Amino acid sequence: MYGSEVEISESNLKLLIEFETSLSVDRSLSNNTVAAYLRDIHKLVSYTENKNLLLISAENVSDFIQGLYDVGLSARSVSRVISGLKSFYKKQVEDGLITVNPMQLVISPKLPRKLPDVLEHHEISLMLDSIDLSKTAGERDKTILMLLYGCGLRVTELVDLKMSNLYLSDGFIRVTGKGDKERLVPIGQKTIEQIGRYVKNYRLHVAASSKINNLILNLRGNLLSRVSIFKTIKTLALNAGINKTVSPHTLRHSFATVLIEAGADLRAVQQMLGHESITTTEIYTHLDKAYLKTVIEQYHPRS
Repeated sequence: MYGSEVEISESNLKLLIEFETSLSVDRSLSNNTVAAYLRDIHKLVSYTENKNLLLISAENVSDFIQGLYDVGLSARSVSRVISGLKSFYKKQVEDGLITVNPMQLVISPKLPRKLPDVLEHHEISLMLDSIDLSKTAGERDKTILMLLYGCGLRVTELVDLKMSNLYLSDGFIRVTGKGDKERLVPIGQKTIEQIGRYVKNYRLHVAASSKINNLILNLRGNLLSRVSIFKTIKTLALNAGINKTVSPHTLRHSFATVLIEAGADLRAVQQMLGHESITTTEIYTHLDKAYLKTVIEQYHPRS
């Protein structure tokens, strides 16, 4: 019901194009975020059988959201859909196309604050040791792992990282994060040395064109995709015998956790991660408390 494709009317298509432009230009959201918003609007279009989006009622929306639960979507997924629809209809009100917002009384489900999965430092070491450096892509895969764990990068930030944004002699890299916001992230000496080995032993040999400025390349000398990086990290975890669900974001969580547990200032961690709000960073203080609790339970004789 929600995944089927329907032919979109010209009027709805125009609204979607204008909404897409607003998200990309006015709010400077990433391509992936914009695509997610549009997919969620398409779900509503499909459910209402291409009813004019400006004529959708609060009752239509209520039935649609209940249907999302009925087909098995999680509360987190439903919350994301609601967020996208609220943004869409807020714009329609601001543009004067509707006077009554059908999302006005819709409340997003309360989500439990889930602590992110993290890897211990010895598990990172196992992943590094599992890399076969005799293979062509070995140095690249090691560089990917060290940048994700050593700098806390998002996978898209790693894909977009440019050679011209490496200030290795100063110990920093310039990262373009969400909303095209730039930040400087410190980089350790071991990672700096690894980048040097990667550039010398891999990148210089595969670069298909001097015009390609991105740091991480595939074997054909083109950009390495997000999907390829996800697969690389999952394979390294599997080869290292780690029985956890591991993704590039797991390494970002692990980076933050290491800093918080070592007593790093929360504001500094916020800046390095590129979090717009410090409340997002504060989840790692909860993780730290959970870690301390397990230590007490495990080692205190009277716990």
